[in-house]
Amino acid sequence: MKKAIFTIEEYDKLNNAGPKAKNDVDFFLKKEGFEIVHQHFNIHSKVQKFKDAYWTIPHLFENNNFDELIFQYPTYSSFLMKRLVKKMREKTKRLFFIVHDVESLRLFQNDEGYWNGERNLFNATDGLIVHNAQMKQWLQENGVIVPMVELGIFDYNNPQKINQASNYDKTICFAGNLFKSKFLEKIKLKKAKMEIFGSNPSRQYLEGVSYMGQMSPDKLPQKLTQNFGLVWDGKELNTCSGKFGNYMRYNNPHKVSLYLSSGQPVIIWNQAALANFVKENKVGIAVDSLENLDGILDKITEEQYRLMKHNTVELASSLRNGQFIKQAVENIENC
Repeated sequence: MKKAIFTIEEYDKLNNAGPKAKNDVDFFLKKEGFEIVHQHFNIHSKVQKFKDAYWTIPHLFENNNFDELIFQYPTYSSFLMKRLVKKMREKTKRLFFIVHDVESLRLFQNDEGYWNGERNLFNATDGLIVHNAQMKQWLQENGVIVPMVELGIFDYNNPQKINQASNYDKTICFAGNLFKSKFLEKIKLKKAKMEIFGSNPSRQYLEGVSYMGQMSPDKLPQKLTQNFGLVWDGKELNTCSGKFGNYMRYNNPHKVSLYLSSGQPVIIWNQAALANFVKENKVGIAVDSLENLDGILDKITEEQYRLMKHNTVELASSLRNGQFIKQAVENIENC
C-alpha cells in the first residue's frame, strides 16, 4: 500500500514554532512507512498564488497515485485549498486531513461565509484527525459529517534530555509570541519567579518576571528547567481573552506539548480544551485566573509536585515517540 503525508511549506526559516507541529507529524509518520511529500507555496504573492493554482497544483503528483494521502491542513489560502482538494481526490483512494487549525474557530470566528467553505473542504475528505472532543463536537454540531477521531495531544520530537529534577521552588516559564501575550505585563510576583521566552517582548515587566530571549523550538527545551510551563492567552489575568484566548476552548496549543515533552508540568486555563487532559493525566493544574500566582503556587505541596513531575516525565517519553499521532492515524484508517 502506497501512503503519503502531504505538507505545504509556507514559513521562512526563523526562530518560530510555526512549522514545528507539521514537521513532527512528518517525522513520526515516516517511521510508519509514509512517503513525505512537500510543496512550497508563497501565499503572500498574488502572482505566485495564481501560478500555483493554475500550473503547480494541476501538475502535482504527475507520476504518482496513492492508496492513502494524509494532508496537513490548513494551507493559509482558501483560493489554493479548493484546488488542492480537487487534485488530491484525483490522485488517491482515501484522503484524510490532520487538522492543525480550524480557521473558523481561530481567525474567522462567526464568519458564516468562511465556515461554509471550510466545512465543504472537510466534508470532501474521507475523515479528519481533530484535536480533542470539544473540537470534534463543534464540528459535528456545525455540519461536518465525515468520520473524525481525536488526537488527544500533539506529539513533540524533542532532541533535548528530559528534565527530571523534582525540587519545588515555585518557578514558572512562558514561551510564545509575547506581542499577543499582554497579560504578562500585569503579572507581579513576590515569592515565585517567572522566566519568559519569545519574540516581541515588552520593554519592561513587573517584579518577579524576567525576559530570557528567543531561540529555536529545538534549543528552547534546554532552558525549560522551571517547575511549570504556563499556557495562557490574551490581555487579562482573570480569563483567556480575545480570538486566541477563545480558541483555547477548542484547540491543543502546541506549547503544551513543548512543556510536557521537556518534563515540565503545566499551568493551564481551566476552560481550555486541554485542561481535561492535564487533570486526568495529573501533569499540571488548571486554574481560572492568574491574579494570585504566588498564592496558587503556595498551595502546591512538594509531594503533590513530585507526583505531577513523575507523571509528566512518563508522558514525555510517549510524546517523543509519536504515540498519539500513530494511534490517531490507525483509528481513522479503521473508520
